[in-house]
Amino acid sequence: MALYCIGDVQGCNAALGQLLDEIGYSPSRDRIVLLGDLVNRGPDSLGVLRRLQRLEGAATCLLGNHDLHLLAVAAGVQPVRRGDTIGDILEAPDRSRLIEWLARQSLAHFERETLMVHAGVLPQWTVTDTLACAAEIESVLRSPARPEFLRDMYGNDPRRWSPELQGIERLRVVVNALTRLRFCSRDGTMEFETKEGADAAPPGYLPWFDIPERRTRDVTVAFGHWSTLGWLDRRDVLALDSGCVWGGQLTAVRLSEDPRDRERITVRCPQAQNPRAVRADPGGNEAGRTPLNRPA
Repeated sequence: MALYCIGDVQGCNAALGQLLDEIGYSPSRDRIVLLGDLVNRGPDSLGVLRRLQRLEGAATCLLGNHDLHLLAVAAGVQPVRRGDTIGDILEAPDRSRLIEWLARQSLAHFERETLMVHAGVLPQWTVTDTLACAAEIESVLRSPARPEFLRDMYGNDPRRWSPELQGIERLRVVVNALTRLRFCSRDGTMEFETKEGADAAPPGYLPWFDIPERRTRDVTVAFGHWSTLGWLDRRDVLALDSGCVWGGQLTAVRLSEDPRDRERITVRCPQAQNPRAVRADPGGNEAGRTPLNRPA
C-alpha cells in the first residue's frame, strides 16, 4: 500500500484529479492524506468535497482554516467573505451531507513516523499532545456545540499555549496553532500578521519548525498552509503547499518509513486567484516526479 500526502487543494478539483492520475492512485490499493484547505478560492470546491467523500476509507482529510470557515458560514455564524468561492457548496442539494462529512474530519494524523497537520505544531507539544489537542477540536465539531465553537473560535488571543487553559480560550489556541501558525517565539507565543516566507520572521520570532526546543523534532511534520514558504524537505519537516490556487503546483509526496526514500509528485495548476503580494516561487513550474533521497 502506498501512502501519499497532498498539499492545499483549495477547490482546484481538476488539478486534484490530474495529480491522482499522475501518481496512479487506486482507492483499493493506496491511501491519501490531504493536509487541509480542501476548499475555497479555487473554482470547484463542491467537486473536491464530492470526490473526497466518495473516497472515504481510502482518504484521510485534515481540516484547514478555509474548511473551518466553510463550516462557520454553513452554521450561520460567519458571513461569506469577499474572495470566497464556497457558494456552490452552500447551494448544493447535498449541502447538509457534505457539511456533516466535513465536520467529521480530523485536524491531525500520525502515520509512518510522520505527523500531519494543516499549519503547524507548537514547540511545547509532543506528537501525543498534538493528537490529543486535535481530538478536543474534533470532538466539539461533532457535537451540538459546533455552532457556538465556530462563532467563538475567531481571534488571535490567547497567543500562547498553557495546559491550564480551559473553554474557548484553550480551543482557540489549539485551532490557531493547527490551522494558522507560521511564526512563533521560543516560548510558543504565536504571531499571525506575517504571511511572507521564512526569512521574513519578525524580531523575536522564528518559523515554528525552527524553534530549537520543538518537541516534535524526532519525527517528520508534514504541513501545508504556507504557500510563500515554498518547497521544504528536511528529515523533520515537509512543506507541501506549493501555491496551486495561485497558479503554482499541487504537490503530493509518497511517504516511506525511511525519510530518505520519499518521492515528490507535482502537477501544474492554472491560476485561479491573483496573489495580493509577491509570493515566493512555489517550487518550479513543471509537473513531474522527483525521488527525495537525502542524507539520514
